[in-house]
Amino acid sequence: MSLATRCPVCATAFRVQRAQLAARSGRVRCGKCGTVFDGIQGLVEEGTERLNLEPSPQLGLFDPRRATRNKGEADSVEAEALPPFLEDAPGPSMRQVVLWSLLALLAGLALAGQVAYRYRTEIAILAPGAKSALVAACHALRCQLSLPRRPELMSIDSSDLQADSRRDNVIVLNAVIRNRAPFPQDYPALELTLTDEADRPVLRRVLQPREYLDAARAPALAQGMAPASEASVRVFFDAGRARATGYRLYLFYPQ
Repeated sequence: MSLATRCPVCATAFRVQRAQLAARSGRVRCGKCGTVFDGIQGLVEEGTERLNLEPSPQLGLFDPRRATRNKGEADSVEAEALPPFLEDAPGPSMRQVVLWSLLALLAGLALAGQVAYRYRTEIAILAPGAKSALVAACHALRCQLSLPRRPELMSIDSSDLQADSRRDNVIVLNAVIRNRAPFPQDYPALELTLTDEADRPVLRRVLQPREYLDAARAPALAQGMAPASEASVRVFFDAGRARATGYRLYLFYPQ
């Protein structure tokens, strides 16, 4: 014996079998609007009113046209409900991914080149095996691979200033410069300042390495001071009419 049940949402009546109602404790889906309802509570008697019966409500679950229509309607409602900022943006194409990857690679190589150019001296010290490649690159780029200049690792161990007994107005500077670094360094410049009784400067002179190195050591200027080595300085120069009672001496690297 067949029974009829009515959807409480769209009021559509369907013919059902007892086995259908018993399968899921009476829960059925409307084949017209898709509403799930209690088919037992929705039972109606066919004799009390004229019913326009639809196929079994469970058939709607297997009707591809209804499933497609219901899914399309749900997607449409959901799409209309989403604000613009929550909508999915289209993903990048493979061509765009490859292009951006190449640009990122080129940018990384350019940055690495700038770092190598800026710190070429330090790289040559820390990685001696790379020195020949850096020299070749500098030759192509018309730059120079100079010796390190770390004034904090240079010191003046001793110095004194004396008048030359054989010549008037001539003074003699004696000093010892030490390279305390574990790598060779460029020879620094020396600044000598003569001062009066009030420690005011009366004469200042800057000595470049070629001026204070003797002739025997001048050819080795390009090799710099060896690691943990010292260099003796002895310079004669005319003080003119300056009358000095003291002096200051310090080393530096010109910019």
